[in-house]
Amino acid sequence: MATEIERKFLVNPEKWKPSGTGIRMKQAYLGVAPNPTVRVRVKDEKAYLTIKGRSQSISRPEFEYEVPVADALEMFGLAISSPVEKIRHEILHDGMLWEVDVFSGANSGLLMAEIELESEDQSFGLPEWIAEEVTGDERYYNSYLSVHPFQEWDL
Repeated sequence: MATEIERKFLVNPEKWKPSGTGIRMKQAYLGVAPNPTVRVRVKDEKAYLTIKGRSQSISRPEFEYEVPVADALEMFGLAISSPVEKIRHEILHDGMLWEVDVFSGANSGLLMAEIELESEDQSFGLPEWIAEEVTGDERYYNSYLSVHPFQEWDL
């Protein structure tokens, strides 16, 4: 079984500026918690079906399979909510890969960074552009954003 161990952070837009074009992503949800979360994602010229189990702390089971893009586009029609669109930038910091997502559409204005870890207690350095940790805050799950877009939040 594959396990995802991930921490999420908000990004300070005044301290982080994208370099390069990033990877364009569009994803939709076919099922969400409390059941397994089932996501279909088109990432540039490839597509994936991902199944994520219930979170336990910052870990959860995750299974991801490449699928034909045509199938993924058809699966968007089965979505239970609106798609989430973003551009992902991959950044190495202190030997660790950070993924910074610049959301667009109904989630425009949201900048979030994720780091995947080998273990829950793995230490890592924070880049200067990190604002605050939001790990475990369900509002920042992409599945939540597909139903409650960032632009509709009462901040």
